Amino acid sequence: GVRFGGSFSGPFSQTYRQVADKMVKHNKIIPNAHFHKKWQSSSRGPLHLITWFDQPGKKKARRLKRAAKAAAIVPRPLARLRPVVRCPTEKHCAKVRLGRGFSLAELKAAKITPQIANSIGVAVDHRRTNKSTNAFSSNVQRLQGYKAKLVMFPKKGTKVKTGDTKDASARDVTQSLEKTLMPADGSPDGPFDFIEVSSEMKNHSSYQQLCETRNAKKLAGEEAPV
Repeated sequence: GVRFGGSFSGPFSQTYRQVADKMVKHNKIIPNAHFHKKWQSSSRGPLHLITWFDQPGKKKARRLKRAAKAAAIVPRPLARLRPVVRCPTEKHCAKVRLGRGFSLAELKAAKITPQIANSIGVAVDHRRTNKSTNAFSSNVQRLQGYKAKLVMFPKKGTKVKTGDTKDASARDVTQSLEKTLMPADGSPDGPFDFIEVSSEMKNHSSYQQLCETRNAKKLAGEEAPV
């Protein structure tokens, strides 16, 4: 056989030198990337590539659409008021964000009907339920604070009805064009209180306590006196 340790001459040595130049260290694949692809014509047919050349035009169209919407609903705000909810799962439940809409119980506590809520820019989610008292009270306060800042115009003419703002000078306000009304603080709860770990805490076994509680609940009926 041919040994590769010595020197070579002739056409075989030139081929070996080219292969050695392309080789990489260790047992890896030879660099053989195909970068000369024919985009619109190939053996597999045209490659339908996704492009974003219309991005500047779409951006302008969205801006004009927002402006048209704001002009159509003036003087109502462009965005809707949404509740503050907790993020799902134990990993993210320390953070808060804006939800889809207020629940019917929250609207009832704030004395707002769903029909009126839709007309004054408050988002409603009839499927959402409240499981936390703190979240329920905070969203009710959020609705009450929004009502205090709200300026109601008469529906027709200048005749003031119940719920409308009576002071005519207070109606001289500008339309809110913000994308988010009363944004929520998404930072985790804090600050936290740090305490010194006592010897009783170190010797306590939460696992043992759970086992004893589970067994006591399981054997409650069997160990009861007859």
